[in-house]
Amino acid sequence: MARTSSARSGGPRSGGPRSGAPRSGGPRSGGDERQDGGELVDRLVSVNRVAKVVKGGRRFGFSALVVVGDGKGRVGYGSGKAREVPEAVRKATEQAKRGMIRVPLRQGRTLHHDIQGHFGAGRVVLRAAPAGTGIIAGGPMRAVFEALGINDVVAKSIGTSNPHNMVKATFDALGNMMSPRSVAARRGKKVGDIIGRREGNDGRAEAAI
Repeated sequence: MARTSSARSGGPRSGGPRSGAPRSGGPRSGGDERQDGGELVDRLVSVNRVAKVVKGGRRFGFSALVVVGDGKGRVGYGSGKAREVPEAVRKATEQAKRGMIRVPLRQGRTLHHDIQGHFGAGRVVLRAAPAGTGIIAGGPMRAVFEALGINDVVAKSIGTSNPHNMVKATFDALGNMMSPRSVAARRGKKVGDIIGRREGNDGRAEAAI
């Protein structure tokens, strides 16, 4: 009499993989880029996986850092936490959209002046650059500049490499950026006086070199 054995059917065991999420938590910096409705571009800067030890095993969660911009001078950042990566990214994107700021750009491609930014242990230095320089920055700062729409900039991070602190320090610097129009209005002068003085200083610097 033939016997049918189902004990060794080769099916999945009850103690199989806990989740299908990547062990490393996804890209750490300069991650995915997506178009949102043809207007906003969101960059996934980092995804971090955390584990909480509970009775019966470990409970995993994910935190995401996202930068959103329109490529025309408006940019924002946000962070979100959830049990799954897509939900964490969605929360971070929504927070970034709510906190967008406008940054004045010179000729729509670079910064008006050099500036520094601080946040916690993070410190960044941003410098305006001539046309054709490109974006010389790494990691989270590059994602911010690309979402903002800057084409020429030189940036350096001095301090921590934590992506959250680097992004917040970059936004601290961008938030203090001033255009010639705002400076002229505050000082009671004409825009031509401010721009002429700046161009004259650039000319003298080039002559000295």
